[in-house]
Amino acid sequence: MELILLGSNVVGAIMLLLFAVSTVQGGVDAVAGAHIRRVFSKKNSRLRATAIGVVLAVVLQSSAAVVLLTVGFYGSGSIGFAAGLATVLGADFGSALVVQILSLRTNWLAPLLLAIGGWLYLKTHQDDLRSLGRILLGVGLILVSLRFLGEAFLPVRESDFFPLLAGFLESDILTAFLFGAVFALVMHSSIAVILMCVAIAEIGVLPVGVGTAIVLGANLGSSLVPVWLTRDQSPKERRVPVANVIIRGTFAVAVFLSVHRFTYLLSDFVEGDGQILILVHILFNIVVLVAAPFVGFLEPIFQKLLPEVTEEDGNGAAWIEVTCLNRASVFSPPLAVASMRREIFRMTQIVGEMARPALAVYREKDTSNINRIRDMDWLLNDALSEMRRFGAELPFDRMSRKDRRLVRDLTEIAVDLEAAGDIISKQIMRFAEMVQGRKIVFSDEGWQELAALHSQVLENMEMAFGVLTADDAEMARLVVKGKATVRQLESKSRKSHLNRLRNGDQVSFDSSDMHLETLRALREFNSRIASVSYPILARHDMLLEHRLAT
Repeated sequence: MELILLGSNVVGAIMLLLFAVSTVQGGVDAVAGAHIRRVFSKKNSRLRATAIGVVLAVVLQSSAAVVLLTVGFYGSGSIGFAAGLATVLGADFGSALVVQILSLRTNWLAPLLLAIGGWLYLKTHQDDLRSLGRILLGVGLILVSLRFLGEAFLPVRESDFFPLLAGFLESDILTAFLFGAVFALVMHSSIAVILMCVAIAEIGVLPVGVGTAIVLGANLGSSLVPVWLTRDQSPKERRVPVANVIIRGTFAVAVFLSVHRFTYLLSDFVEGDGQILILVHILFNIVVLVAAPFVGFLEPIFQKLLPEVTEEDGNGAAWIEVTCLNRASVFSPPLAVASMRREIFRMTQIVGEMARPALAVYREKDTSNINRIRDMDWLLNDALSEMRRFGAELPFDRMSRKDRRLVRDLTEIAVDLEAAGDIISKQIMRFAEMVQGRKIVFSDEGWQELAALHSQVLENMEMAFGVLTADDAEMARLVVKGKATVRQLESKSRKSHLNRLRNGDQVSFDSSDMHLETLRALREFNSRIASVSYPILARHDMLLEHRLAT
């Protein structure tokens, strides 16, 4: 019974820690997500990219989140391989600093953060203030969870089991290393794993040598998380996370084999076993940063290791060409609705495959990707036709009101996704053909503006697709709010472009039509994507009938 109680206390504290970390990430993304993503659209040297990675990891409380951002922008052509990988290495160091920041806790800080954060979240109506409250609540809950975790392990000191386990891990330190890697991969957060180790070490339950091995393993495991999350993306987009795994994995194994036995020497300079583990974590990530200036040499290797899929290699969209609609489920409404949901998810994958490289095609020298994207549009057209036919065959008279509404909503979403694909294939790809054919060159400022808008649209697209998966009304509101950000970016770029024309910029004059038309097409695409959130908002009574002032 005592063992069950101990296990429930530990698991509860760990789940609270994970929830708190995700709460902080969500709050930061709502407050500054758009500004953070626009940073990537600017030209960055490797040094500046590394610094950006450090800052973003501290702000987002997650190196994995920064890696996923980087993957999206590298895949769209907004940043290069070297800058992307340097950003990721900087993010890993930034996450180590987060551990140090969160470890500097005092007993009075958690209640204060919870009080202020709770008041802002519950009593204010401005979205930014509520998001700030969410951040403060998340940090406060992190501190509370760490206190709970330490208290949960206190009885372990008096038991016979944990000393035996610690002794085993000390004698088989490789198992501790692998445990740290697997635990970080499962928890999707090295910050949570290392904070847990620090909390246990501070009460004298976890030996420093074992803790060091777990920390080094967690560094390896956390780099595997983005690889797992991007497993369905194109080979090009997987280059950065795979390169990060190889670099961090090599350093983690090398450091583990060479210095983990000597960490006890740090006790002469640092007070407390927990602080020793934090210092090991920070020093390891500083060592990894040594690779940042040399990442450019790795690009040819990973271009060969993960080559881009071309027409000759077979259609890159082959894995999304099979419909998910099951005719056998027509007479079972719950199964039919589930089948339609899966088909909507397949359509979002197709739209994503079309949208991510849409801007990068402008700078290519051939039309192979243009033709590939247009072929994928036929998949969307066929999917919409099949969705309509499938919906017409359903026995509406035997379906519940809820299922009938879901079928209508899913059909409307399919219409919006197909329309979004048309904008990519019939407008943006036509512009890309003209840019390639006429050898149109954009000014540096103009291209950065287009890249920033494209990046924001991709962010909104990923969030919208997440809404469809989670059916989250609050996230749907953020998607619709993202339309305002896109309008502001488009308006700002349009004004800047006209100013360049007035100043006699010949490059801007030559590319003027394509610049303005691309801005408009991206905004229209974003509007179509945002429309997939409307059925969800309508079901939750969160839509007004019109926008006219009374």
